[in-house]
Amino acid sequence: MLSRHAARSLSAHGRWFSSSVARHSKVAVLGAGGGIGQPLSLLLKADPLVTSLSLYDIRGAPGVAADVSHIDTPGEVNGYHADKLDEALEGVKVVVIPAGVPRKPGMTRDDLFNTNTSIVRDLAAAIARVSPEAHVLAGVYDPRRIFGVTTLDVVRAARFVSGIVGTNPVDTPITVIGGHSGATIVPLLSQSPFGKGISGEAYQKVVKRIQYGGDEVVQAKDGAGSATLSMAYAGAKFTNALLRGLAGEKGVVTPTFVKSPLFADQGIDYFSSNVELGPNGIEKIHPLGELTAEERKLLEACLPELKKNIEKGKAFVEASP
Repeated sequence: MLSRHAARSLSAHGRWFSSSVARHSKVAVLGAGGGIGQPLSLLLKADPLVTSLSLYDIRGAPGVAADVSHIDTPGEVNGYHADKLDEALEGVKVVVIPAGVPRKPGMTRDDLFNTNTSIVRDLAAAIARVSPEAHVLAGVYDPRRIFGVTTLDVVRAARFVSGIVGTNPVDTPITVIGGHSGATIVPLLSQSPFGKGISGEAYQKVVKRIQYGGDEVVQAKDGAGSATLSMAYAGAKFTNALLRGLAGEKGVVTPTFVKSPLFADQGIDYFSSNVELGPNGIEKIHPLGELTAEERKLLEACLPELKKNIEKGKAFVEASP
């Protein structure tokens, strides 16, 4: 049973499981049988804004559905076998895709590119065909409804900074911009009343830890997997924020990787920054605000790497049948 403190911690930024705006929302998890998909499904079942949960994977999804369906929250749960993808997507409002192969020690996210992008490509095509109004799609492209979940970087930043300054992570939000790999991850500590006092060696160490926190987990698991539990938490947290925005709650702002005008003049069409979520998905992309000299250096290192990542993704799509 959760302690009162633990329950508060689950409502990161004070609103993790907010249900202040009620609305029926069907959410699909594609890859529900995996290391991220299972805990993600558990957390979404506990979210009062998720009234129907559709779980799909090439193996194991019906078992996960049967398991989490026993949890004493109202939402219904259905699991679908590998040949039932279209059924899993019918009537879905939000699709979360944790499907893919995890990293092993010595591997970068780039090493998994071809395998995991092929998986996402095929799932995205099915989403476009069956649920063209879902928030995550392809073929019927609407940039207001496509979100890259960079929330894990935000979660790590809050946790690591709070450990330095002695605060509760829930009360220590840190904006993280850029991308979701190594040097493309740019935490804006100066925009936090708690983070702005960190300097010198402590600053360098915490920035590197935020950027490469995934490596820390991969190494600690010694070949047995990558960051699955924290990623599931981050995915569920972002899904809750999106559902709140879709339901009409005002002021839902969080970093997410979206089609963005912020650096489009440099050929960088996608960028993670603070985005206001609403009934149309993306309602407003906020400017970055004032950056310190250190943050400008981080951003300068981020942009060329991020551009290469985006161009690689575009090339993959153009080469796909």
